[in-house]
Amino acid sequence: MRQVKIFSGSSHPGLVESVCDRVGVSPAKAELGKFANGETKVQLNTSIRNQDVFIVQSGSDKINDDVMELLIMISACKSGSAKTICAVIPYFPYSRQSKKKSHRGAITARMVANLLKVAGVTHVITIDLHASQMQGFFHCPIDNLFAEPLIANWIRMNVEDYKRAVVVSKNPGGTKRVTSLADALKLNFGIVMTDRQRPGNGIDSMMQSAILDPIMPRGLDGNSESIGTRAGEQVNGRGSSMPRLKIPAGHGSRPSPSPLHHSIILDRNDRPVEHTDSSSDVPSPASTIRGDDDGEAGDVDDAEDDDDAGSDSGDEGDFDPNNRGVITGRLVAGHIVDDDYPSPTMSATSRGSRVHSPEDDLESLPEAMLSSYMSTASSTRGGFKESLGGSGDAGASDDEEDQLINPDLESTVTLVGNVRDRPVIILDDMIDKPASWVAAAETVVKRGGATRVYCIATHGLFGEGCLEDMEACECIDAIIVTNSAAVSEEKLALSKKLVVLDVSNLLAEAIRRTHHGESISQLYMHY
Repeated sequence: MRQVKIFSGSSHPGLVESVCDRVGVSPAKAELGKFANGETKVQLNTSIRNQDVFIVQSGSDKINDDVMELLIMISACKSGSAKTICAVIPYFPYSRQSKKKSHRGAITARMVANLLKVAGVTHVITIDLHASQMQGFFHCPIDNLFAEPLIANWIRMNVEDYKRAVVVSKNPGGTKRVTSLADALKLNFGIVMTDRQRPGNGIDSMMQSAILDPIMPRGLDGNSESIGTRAGEQVNGRGSSMPRLKIPAGHGSRPSPSPLHHSIILDRNDRPVEHTDSSSDVPSPASTIRGDDDGEAGDVDDAEDDDDAGSDSGDEGDFDPNNRGVITGRLVAGHIVDDDYPSPTMSATSRGSRVHSPEDDLESLPEAMLSSYMSTASSTRGGFKESLGGSGDAGASDDEEDQLINPDLESTVTLVGNVRDRPVIILDDMIDKPASWVAAAETVVKRGGATRVYCIATHGLFGEGCLEDMEACECIDAIIVTNSAAVSEEKLALSKKLVVLDVSNLLAEAIRRTHHGESISQLYMHY
């Protein structure tokens, strides 16, 4: 091609050489280095006046130096009167910081896009942004290429019996990427979800999802006998009151005497509702939970009878998660453990507090506190630190990885989808830390019964110890990444499972079409 100059940054020179070979040009000469004080030095040794300039610079383990070097090279090309300046960034730096993850967080990806514009870039080409919405950060045209056609072609050629394979997402945030590949290959898909909350008993689950009525230690007349509502009685004379919720089977027995026995029911104006005093009508703690809006209050004994009748009639009331393709398991220190494995010192929800029943909490309360309201909707309950707006997907992925490998925390993993006797393809956009990949692989193999597991991602970043841990995992059969980010020769020699796909042809064709003003739509198509 004429009137084209392709410069290489220091992050991935091998990829630039492959791109230039396919385009048919030689890499433009530039001197890259550092001054004695650590500042980045860039000197272009080729005339770029009225030329279409392409600067190829990806992210690496020296991410900050890569960004600064790219900005200086763009500025140098602008000063050299280049016609157009296109930044080819296979792995876009800071792409994971595309939204605020706390009230005082920074949207760093937008800042990098603004810096590129200020430096003088006129076009950006990248591959598989962490979030496609990031394209709105740029003030110039951007082409977000996909490695999906390349990955799909590798699956067709190398995965035995791939038509029976299942594409699995290791977190809810990657479902869109997974369903796209599954649709392209006409495969089934599934999802692995890691819940930070450790499951409790049935009563505690209902307590956390209900609004309890006010609790007082004594009746209005000063005695210690309980006051409640009869079955079918309306509160405040209105038919819109909420009745008591039926207790699930296995939790119908009344607890031992506790301060809850000295409770009363208040109407909407906080006035007590009178009823006949009977020790046999003492409501259980869960019976004060507000339920449907049909205006009638159900009796606990009736609920027990209904549950007993349902259990005697057959297995219709039993729920087997495996029958619906939902399998759960326990994760301790990032690995699947058996159900009888001893529980760690604390669960992911307790954050250091012991696991105990609601009755223990109530019996330990001072009598003066029993006249207050019990609130389970408080944001401080459980001690969770949610992301901005309460959206779980906005949480930092590093926090999830740290929780998985913490030996003092237990998590619940859920597999949705049938993978038994099928090969599984776990897909995401990058591999940085190993904990979530190992946990997902062990889940689909040990709990789901998968035959083989392929971990596939576009960007192989491989943080400290990541490739070693994934190589040591017996449940992972192959690790497939592209060379969008540089993978050192040492890592290639270290792992027998690692396969690196070449994206130089994709980038070379994008550069050629951009220079000639042709459409790049065909680069998104599967062949």
